[in-house]
Amino acid sequence: MRRRGHVLLLAVVLCVSVLAGPVSAQEKAVPVPRSVAGDAGAEAVPGTWYVGETPPNVDYSKPPIVFVQGLRGSAESWWGETSYHGPNDMYATAYANGYRTAFVELYDSGGEGASMWDNGRLLADLLAQIRQYFGEPVNIVSHSKGGIDSQAALVHYGAWPHVGKVITLGSPHRGSHLADLAYSWWAGWLADLLGARDEGTEVLQTGYMEYFRSITDSHENVGKNAYYTAAGTSWGPFPSALWTGGAYLSTYGENDGLVNVWSTPLPNGHHLFTENFDHDNIRMGSTAFPRIESTLRTASKKAGDIGSGGIPAMDEQRNQNESVVRGGSLAAGTRVEQTIAVEGGRDEAVFQIMTHRSDVETALVSPGGRIYTPRSAEYFAGEEKEILKGAQIHAYRISRPETGEWKVRMTSPDDGAYLLVVSFIGENTMEVQMDSSRAGKSGVPIQVRLKKPRLWNAKDFDVRARVVEPGAKGGPSGAATKPQEALLHPDAKDAGVFKGKIPSVTHPGIYNVTIDIRGKSRDGVDFERTVIRSFFVADGNDPKRIR
Repeated sequence: MRRRGHVLLLAVVLCVSVLAGPVSAQEKAVPVPRSVAGDAGAEAVPGTWYVGETPPNVDYSKPPIVFVQGLRGSAESWWGETSYHGPNDMYATAYANGYRTAFVELYDSGGEGASMWDNGRLLADLLAQIRQYFGEPVNIVSHSKGGIDSQAALVHYGAWPHVGKVITLGSPHRGSHLADLAYSWWAGWLADLLGARDEGTEVLQTGYMEYFRSITDSHENVGKNAYYTAAGTSWGPFPSALWTGGAYLSTYGENDGLVNVWSTPLPNGHHLFTENFDHDNIRMGSTAFPRIESTLRTASKKAGDIGSGGIPAMDEQRNQNESVVRGGSLAAGTRVEQTIAVEGGRDEAVFQIMTHRSDVETALVSPGGRIYTPRSAEYFAGEEKEILKGAQIHAYRISRPETGEWKVRMTSPDDGAYLLVVSFIGENTMEVQMDSSRAGKSGVPIQVRLKKPRLWNAKDFDVRARVVEPGAKGGPSGAATKPQEALLHPDAKDAGVFKGKIPSVTHPGIYNVTIDIRGKSRDGVDFERTVIRSFFVADGNDPKRIR
């Protein structure tokens, strides 16, 4: 996010667009929060925190609110520009409703995402200072990864006495499959070139978050605060990078363009709402504040705060969508072509080409020879602002795509890289299982089951898994040290089932598994899909070690 600086008593005002609670709708000027600790210079500095101006209608019976931003965000996320919806009116709305407020700069404020361990340790220290300043426990409102950072601070770094309640807005408590995608084998070329991978993204892989949940949900401190969660189901404005993220994540269920609904609840929390918000506007005062204000009025935990509200688990939220993923390098002035097989019956296909620069020439050619270009109505462009930050998106949205081989063409003016993600909206064709609980010398079993096995020729299928091991990067870096690769074979007793095993998995860290399925139907139509999963092997000597 663009930062304008946090100068002490800077004469900048925000307007309240929608007010909630007991205050009637009106425009109100709100001074920018003033620095209390740290350097309030031109750039956001980790460890700095700010206190909002005391409202003229301040209500001291209400606990102060500390706002914690998400991945690569800064304190300004709560009053500055959002990505797609204009200025965030959250601070202004809280001010108008008589709340005292505070804002923090974590390590992400420097522009690079940090782990929940680094941010949690820093936040725990800041919460102690803020509690001392106000003289009472505070409530936390957090967005996205900020919810994970907040829980790390309270549970693992002992900051729970300084806080009453925690509200998390669109927080991926069980990870995001977009983070899995960013660390996959096929994303390696582009991610390396962009420098888009950091610890903040790395820990959001579903495999690592499953581990984080295992050491957090059973911790003795987890029940000492009241947790409330919220989720969104909109993919954001079309066209946008958020929308294309939503199209990819729809493979795994309802989502807000970045986080699936199933990932947002906490087993020891209370789910407040799931509504038609996207990942950008779920943090705004005009959307979220009316729905959380009654919870913020006290800091005490009460009966009924425990329980996730019956949000379905991940495996129960599968949508009827699937994807194919490819990636590679681009040589200056040389056309690169990828062929993607599309079988009949798809309602829609979204061809998303992510590159290192916006002026890479792209084209999409149908099996019948129709050529789609940036001048076509089906094309739209955008910039990825979250997981693969800085990637330029060229996308083609095709309704009822023609059966056969589609060609994606790319020409770059310089040496570069691309990541191609084709999302199919329509019938679900397969199930994938990976038993990471058996990680070790015996390996990790993988199984792919094709639905309607009578439609497929098992002997014509190639099913293989590439493994990006801890510390490796996939793509060209991973190729330097040949990746582990597992070939899956047809099960002799179960038609349509392919089984295999990732070899010995003994090093601690996050493993990312890219499974590519290619084959033919009995009537000769080509078929291909990509499934990406991750899992974590813990280091018994250092449970917080990522890799």
